[in-house]
Amino acid sequence: MSLADDIDALLPQTQCTRCGYPGCAPYARAIAAGEAPINQCPPGGEATIAALAALLARAPLPLNPQNGAEGPPLVAVIDEDVCIGCAKCLPPCPVDAILGAKQHLHTVLTALCTGCELCVAPCPVDCIRMVPRASQPGAAAAPSPAENRARYVARTERDAARADRRAALLTARKRGA
Repeated sequence: MSLADDIDALLPQTQCTRCGYPGCAPYARAIAAGEAPINQCPPGGEATIAALAALLARAPLPLNPQNGAEGPPLVAVIDEDVCIGCAKCLPPCPVDAILGAKQHLHTVLTALCTGCELCVAPCPVDCIRMVPRASQPGAAAAPSPAENRARYVARTERDAARADRRAALLTARKRGA
């Protein structure tokens, strides 16, 4: 394993992008390369900063407030009475924790939600809110970093395969035209 892999293993794998990188692995690579400080992960908070500091033999730093604040684990909740089924929340979810289809009601699979908040901004009717996971009746514990990573990798691979198929189709159509 590389240093970046060791760093990535300590991150919560929410893929929230609040660190300023497009996911946990790019942030880990930036830390390993000395291009990013260790204090930019609000979901990981002080515990992750301390673990990174120990791994890298650096002094711990306070969480950078420009990246957000540490808080309880969150989960997205969709107000089903307001949801219009636009499906704009589906693509940004890094772990496919939102279930639904265009012009159909959407719902969050609470057990899979990383609390990344990426689904909130695209919603045109503001029907998605982030709430503490513990406030949800019968809510499962937050998914583990390993589960988050596995779902993120599976989604990324599926998206890449879809893009490859689409590119091949377009190429074939251009040749036939």
